Amino acid sequence: MYYFLSMLSISDLGLSLSSLPTTLGLFLFSVHEIHAAACFAQEFFIHLFTVTEASVLSVMAFDRHVAIHNPLRYSTILTSSRVIKTGVLLTSKNVLLILPLPFLLQRLICCHQKLLSHSYCLHQDVMKLACSDNRVNVVYGLFAALSTILDLLFITFSYIMILKTVLSIATPREQVKALNTCISHICAVLIFYAPMLSAAMLHRFARDLSPLIHILMADVFLLVPPLMNPIVYCVKTRQIREKVMEKLCPKRK
Repeated sequence: MYYFLSMLSISDLGLSLSSLPTTLGLFLFSVHEIHAAACFAQEFFIHLFTVTEASVLSVMAFDRHVAIHNPLRYSTILTSSRVIKTGVLLTSKNVLLILPLPFLLQRLICCHQKLLSHSYCLHQDVMKLACSDNRVNVVYGLFAALSTILDLLFITFSYIMILKTVLSIATPREQVKALNTCISHICAVLIFYAPMLSAAMLHRFARDLSPLIHILMADVFLLVPPLMNPIVYCVKTRQIREKVMEKLCPKRK
């Protein structure tokens, strides 16, 4: 579990470091320009860490399923070597998935007003500036987005299996105890997917809303998960909470 928490924290940190420079530059120093190469790099890392976080959350759902369905075999099923190999495999898959995006953008010819609708660079946002054929970008962008949707479906399936296992447990007390181990992960999934789906729905069905609303939702999507995930896991995980309290309130000798 702690390996997965490390992966989640790395993806959260990556999202923050990828988006904060331009966001802070815009709001604090009124920097309204970004070089094309920097924009493509930012777009790559934002999408990379986004799909990585979705992948980590899906693997953590499987981790919770194993912990509840086969608690006695948990340490033999999810060994350290298997978890590390899974992390390397997911990272490699996500890099290969996102790597074509900046190269697909570079081939486009931009002849419209070069004004982005967000405080950072996204593939779908930069793509709209082109006056050349961008159908390949649209199709591949949808293919990349499908990855996060598949992860969400896997998470949903995992929790259906978890619920089935919990309902087969005899006593209500044991059922509550089993479900309590999933609360942190459920919160992390909601924190990640709720802003993402809300921003996507607004972009698709509420284009007449103020641009400020769209910018705010896009910023919430990237900045809230890295802020809230450490708080959620610190509050709900006893070992982490105790270590934090030891650092904040050291016992006097």
